[in-house]
Amino acid sequence: MLDQKLLRSEPEKVRKGIQNRGGRYLPALEELFKKDAARAGLLKEVENLRAKLNELSKKRAVEEAKQAKADLQKKEAELSPLENEARHLSLGLPNLPHPSVPLGKSAEENRMLRENTSFRRAMDFKPKDHQDLGQALGILDFEAAGKLAGARFVVLKGAGAQLERALIQFMLDTHIREHGYTEIFPPYLVSGEMLTGTGQLPKFEEDLYRVQGENLYLIPTAEVPLTNLHREETLAEEKLPIQYTAHTASFRQEAGSYGKDTRGLIRNHQFNKVELVWIAGPDKSMEALETLTRHAEEILKRLEIPYRVLELCTGDLGFASCKTYDLEVWMPGENRWREISSCSNCWDFQARRMNTRYKGKTGSGFVHTLNGSGVAVGRLFAAILENYQQKDGTIQIPQALKGYFPEPTIS
Repeated sequence: MLDQKLLRSEPEKVRKGIQNRGGRYLPALEELFKKDAARAGLLKEVENLRAKLNELSKKRAVEEAKQAKADLQKKEAELSPLENEARHLSLGLPNLPHPSVPLGKSAEENRMLRENTSFRRAMDFKPKDHQDLGQALGILDFEAAGKLAGARFVVLKGAGAQLERALIQFMLDTHIREHGYTEIFPPYLVSGEMLTGTGQLPKFEEDLYRVQGENLYLIPTAEVPLTNLHREETLAEEKLPIQYTAHTASFRQEAGSYGKDTRGLIRNHQFNKVELVWIAGPDKSMEALETLTRHAEEILKRLEIPYRVLELCTGDLGFASCKTYDLEVWMPGENRWREISSCSNCWDFQARRMNTRYKGKTGSGFVHTLNGSGVAVGRLFAAILENYQQKDGTIQIPQALKGYFPEPTIS
């Protein structure tokens, strides 16, 4: 949620920030300005009537006090829905881009920061994509998944299930033992209030799976429960930053993506992810974003997967983010780059929605929250199959997984 003081004191700054995101939220912003002005005017009337009623009560002017009370109740009744409408509009507005974010309208204008192609392997054969490889090896079964649940699910079999488990364990061990994260195993179901806190509601409800008749949703990412662990709390400044990691399944309806990325493991309704979440002090959050991104990169380095890091432009930022780095891996079977992690600083946007604060020697205020995949397991699985495929269709296992996976190859 945007700072209400900023909305009222610097409306042009807010307009410019929303415009730089592409402008589609400008009508809602202008409506919020109108509602907030009306709310402010009505609130002033309510406060004047309260003061008048207080004075009349002191004077024992019974009849006049009775009329003032009736007027006050009427105005208060008008104020409540106006406040609710303003809050709903406010919850639907995205975060403002950080001043350091490059201007741009779409993903085509994202800025490439660095690229590590030293692991890119020369192949003297036409590489296959991960779906063809996995099906030929009998480790990916989309037909069985279709029978069980429908399209965009997968059954991992034998070495496929083992590889998925090995990747999860490898990433968790790296982040916990070397990068200082505390592991969490959260519920896969959260209340609507938790999703409102991190920004998925009300904007993206159509992409969520809801339990019928209950205020419970399957998590679209572990970011939701991890970030909300400190909802409605004031944290001691000296305890910051807090770093959490978790492996969970994630569930997304992929609304609006009909016909897009239907092959393989790229855009399924259920997928595994190792998530990284930071809760930091305001003066350290940009530094934290660089560190979090390097932690995700380290996984790709150790597995020797070609990757690159992009800085997203203003028009491609996620709803809650003020600054994002995307990590993309090279997929030789598709002959293209694929996103495998988005590392974002959400500034105080989520903290305001969750009412998560800090207090310490330097002052008090809202914390800053950050998140990123460390990394998406299914996409990493796919990247390993495509980058480590051999001419005979077998898959070499990365050296970094020695001790996590029982065999040197999948055949």
